[in-house]
Amino acid sequence: MALPRFIAVIDIGKTNAKVVLIDAHTRQQLAARSTPNTVRQDGPYPHADVERLWAFMLESLSALQIEHGVDGISITTHGATAALLAGDRLALPVLDYEFAGPETEAAAYGAVRPDFAETLSPRLPNGLNIGAQLFWQSQAFAAEFATVTAILTYPQYWAWRLTGLMASEVTSLGCHTDLWAPERGDFSSLVTSQAWRDLFPSIKPAASVLGPIKGAIASSTGLRAETPVTCGIHDSNASLLPHLGAHAEPFTILSTGTWAIAMTVGGDTSQLDPARDSLANVDAHGRPVPTARFMGGREFDMLAPGAVTPSDADVDAVIVGDVQALPSFMPGVGPFPGHVGCWTGNADALSPGQRTAAVSLYLALVTQACLGLCGLGQQIIIEGPLARNGLFAAALAALTGVPVLTSGDATGTSLGASMLFGGVAGTPAGTPVAPLDHAGLAAYAERWRDRLT
Repeated sequence: MALPRFIAVIDIGKTNAKVVLIDAHTRQQLAARSTPNTVRQDGPYPHADVERLWAFMLESLSALQIEHGVDGISITTHGATAALLAGDRLALPVLDYEFAGPETEAAAYGAVRPDFAETLSPRLPNGLNIGAQLFWQSQAFAAEFATVTAILTYPQYWAWRLTGLMASEVTSLGCHTDLWAPERGDFSSLVTSQAWRDLFPSIKPAASVLGPIKGAIASSTGLRAETPVTCGIHDSNASLLPHLGAHAEPFTILSTGTWAIAMTVGGDTSQLDPARDSLANVDAHGRPVPTARFMGGREFDMLAPGAVTPSDADVDAVIVGDVQALPSFMPGVGPFPGHVGCWTGNADALSPGQRTAAVSLYLALVTQACLGLCGLGQQIIIEGPLARNGLFAAALAALTGVPVLTSGDATGTSLGASMLFGGVAGTPAGTPVAPLDHAGLAAYAERWRDRLT
């Protein structure tokens, strides 16, 4: 099959959903449409508004077809999400992983979930382990769960809606789900013990064409009936894909959005700590990738709602004045899950620039802590929104002592997801970042770490 040129990437992030059109020849973004990824509060529990997202996708595809033409569709989504099908409908709503319902079965689930040594997946709060979701749903909604005929991870759910064809895929199965044994390359013992194995469709590569769109979708959107759809990929692995084989190993990709996810390709999994939100993701080739993460985008939005570009004077005031944010403002996740987030002083007294500077330095310090768990590569490439935060990148370069580059792709997943169709190997060069030059930064960082002990 010839490489499609104009590829529509459906990108469902935890905060926003997008449809982005990528020119595969130039690797440039031609157009983008976005909508908030709202959570519905009706029904048995908080859940994804899949019908609103579906309408958004179809409308966006139709508009992009008129404006540019669409030659192929690729899909990427956040992890920790699964759709339970009963035939051609949902047996239960698609659960929002931030809902605390699965915690009611925490003790019982803890007795059946595999050891970290098998899954390289830590026990995470609420529904951040798909295994915990499924276990809770099977107990709390036994009658509905008994009707389930297939379990689809989230990218593959949307691929099924577009094509009518089902598949499982390793990057979504391998992102802290408890469902996958990465060293063995197979489903975990949990899937067997809970008799879920037959509910998962056969595994297909992320970079495979699942099939063409359904005829009804072609009619409603104006797309060609033969428009191909890829199997789909987990979003942080989409950010990783363009870099595989393009850099000397080990190297670190920092994929940012709602989450800041550090992945060190060629790194060692031996330093992973299940109590500190570090784990192994599974890349598109099925290989374990040591990973550590925290909700960096969510925390930035919480702590610096009026964010502006800080001046040198703002940065100096924060460092010299020892103004610090201490983790963690999203409890239960990140490298400091048990520490309660706080400020060392009165944050309300800060100017917008000072507050943005303090939060940017905070994110750099937490990222450095993550790199102590997943390993520090020979270079760090920042993808996604935090690539536009110059102070964050400069501070990270100074703190780690390794080259830091920022990607020009504002949505770090889009290019990678488009490359599921193939194309030229490698990735566009990032922009090198000059390390932050401030004599007080090292002592500032040391005081920050001391306050956490």
